[in-house]
Amino acid sequence: MSASLPGLAAWLTASPLPWLALTLAAYTLTLALYRRSGAHPLLIPPLTATALVVAVLLLTGTPYATYREGTQLLSFLIGPATVALAVPLFAQRERIRQLWRPISVALLVGCTAAIVSALLLAWALGASYETLMALAPKSATMPIALPVAERIGGAPSLAAVAVAITGIAGAVLAGPLLRLLRVHDPAVRGFAIGLTAHAIGTARELQVHPTAGAFAALAMGLNGVATAVLVPVCVALMGGR
Repeated sequence: MSASLPGLAAWLTASPLPWLALTLAAYTLTLALYRRSGAHPLLIPPLTATALVVAVLLLTGTPYATYREGTQLLSFLIGPATVALAVPLFAQRERIRQLWRPISVALLVGCTAAIVSALLLAWALGASYETLMALAPKSATMPIALPVAERIGGAPSLAAVAVAITGIAGAVLAGPLLRLLRVHDPAVRGFAIGLTAHAIGTARELQVHPTAGAFAALAMGLNGVATAVLVPVCVALMGGR
């Protein structure tokens, strides 16, 4: 068994197809498990599928860069999928127009809090500059967070992990927390989750309620733009390079 692992690792490194197939298979299996469990929050596919893929990466000794290259097609498809979120947004255009003031305030406060809290906590724990820059855009969706992290000197692999953990944690914890705070308005719920848990939270809210899904998509898109603008500003104000 151990003797065959180097050969398997070499084959996986040479071709992108296995990683694409592995990702799709992992998601399909974990989605079936999630539905069978009655939608248990700890079994959401992004969490369990990620754990399965990471286990294979560790077992075969494959670097993240190789996996990322093999799944570029899926990364590309994130763009059209994000644009398609304009459909539920269009259905909520009247309410969005009515709520533009609280939406603007929530966006500014939420985005700034996400960036500053990540930088301050990591700095207090003695993180390196590269780690700080990778964590700063963690609440933005992956296609925006990775270029932002790379541009300001962060490690792309660490940024990807931070984005994934943020989205998974938000999707798992947001529901119970909002119920505890007695937040029942689907628009408020959706915007809060989309702002903090980006694509993973948005995907789940689209399954829960159309209004919540639309406002989550709105928050995800606006927060991506705000993060790209505010991260360099926050880094400069905190004495970054």
